Amino acid sequence: MGQQPQVEPREQHGDLVPVRHDCTIAVCRLHDPPDAGGSYRILVDRLWSPGLSKAAGRPHEWCRDIAPSTGLRRWYCQDPDRFPAFRIRYLAELDDPVHAVPLAYLCTFTAARLTLLTAVRDLDVSPARVLAERLSWA
Repeated sequence: MGQQPQVEPREQHGDLVPVRHDCTIAVCRLHDPPDAGGSYRILVDRLWSPGLSKAAGRPHEWCRDIAPSTGLRRWYCQDPDRFPAFRIRYLAELDDPVHAVPLAYLCTFTAARLTLLTAVRDLDVSPARVLAERLSWA
């Protein structure tokens, strides 16, 4: 079997998820300042966070096509009790052909440190957390 992915401790600016090739993907809030590690920051929410300028958020790019569908996002409504069902539904959406191109694009970043940005306050039940989990399988 291959080597186990390296898991770094929880950092001040987000949670780290183990991914292939001993790399990590950080999941952080868009409102947090960039970390000192110089990771590539990609916003993965469908909508921009109200009240925050695009310059203040400082993402390198915005990959809105990888976000959950509008229907799924509205159904979930960040209800922690719905997270287990949301996780299953979003993972199924990520396997749809609609998400194939953006998912493949994000998989190209696993050779370097990547930060998935979201405006969601609770990172443990965020779509970005599910996306990071899915990218770790790539």
